Amino acid sequence: MNSASAPRIAVFGSINMDLVAYVDAAPRSGETVAGREFRQVPGGKGANQALAAARAGGDVVFLGAVGDDAFGTQLRTNLVDSGVEVSGLRLVPGTSGVAHIVVDGTGANSIIFVSGANKTVTDVTEEDVALLEGSAALLLQLELPMEGVVAAARAGRAAGVPTVLTPAPARELPGELLDLVDLIVPNQHEAAAITGESEPEAALEALLRRVPEAIITLGEEGSLYGRRGEEPIRVAARAVTAVDTTAAGDTFCGAFVVARAEGYAPADALRFASTASSLAVQRHGASTSMPTRAEIDAALEADRA
Repeated sequence: MNSASAPRIAVFGSINMDLVAYVDAAPRSGETVAGREFRQVPGGKGANQALAAARAGGDVVFLGAVGDDAFGTQLRTNLVDSGVEVSGLRLVPGTSGVAHIVVDGTGANSIIFVSGANKTVTDVTEEDVALLEGSAALLLQLELPMEGVVAAARAGRAAGVPTVLTPAPARELPGELLDLVDLIVPNQHEAAAITGESEPEAALEALLRRVPEAIITLGEEGSLYGRRGEEPIRVAARAVTAVDTTAAGDTFCGAFVVARAEGYAPADALRFASTASSLAVQRHGASTSMPTRAEIDAALEADRA
């Protein structure tokens, strides 16, 4: 369990069951290939970020929805077992969200997301507002209906809680949403889609014209951070061999937010998050791959030695 002094992190987002097939090479259109392995792993970008933040040392509350099916029960239990508060996890009739994921021999993945219960999260309830008040950060992603995401961002701003947006899966972002975001964390492809700039430095500059802070994650090339009026910071990635990159970005975001809430300077928080992500990509699955705080601290210490 996390300590009483752990920073409070609220996550408003998707939760689903990942059905993961591992193959040497992903099938092309119309092609059938033999898989090496199959795993059923709790996932969803929102739940992934909640688990990553909890394991990195945060006191996390999750706001979202599951169906009244077997997956819903398993997904709720997985959050509880990781120390995440689930009083804001709604139970709705029907199926829970599901993601079909194919991971190839290089660790790269392709994903089909079926939203299920997630599509019912179109608003913020009074109970949600009460749960997020006093949090150090509110984490949002784009696997829920956009009206729900915007409503949560409004609630976060009204409560004085900094809002962190992972703009994935990539889609058009309403101006109102960007106006409510304090920190945006796209990967390089998402940053290019949002800004029209393919070079990370130019994309960062464009993002900072819309939001106060931004991080562009660059995979094995590390990450690029910027805050208005300050020089950008680039942090290199740890050199590791990836076996599954499914939850790398969510692990990075959850860990970064915890580190910043604990008072880490931006460069140190980037290194903390990069270390967490590097540990995750060396393991299979989404929620099953995320490191604990002890593992992150040990890896950082080993790097300093």
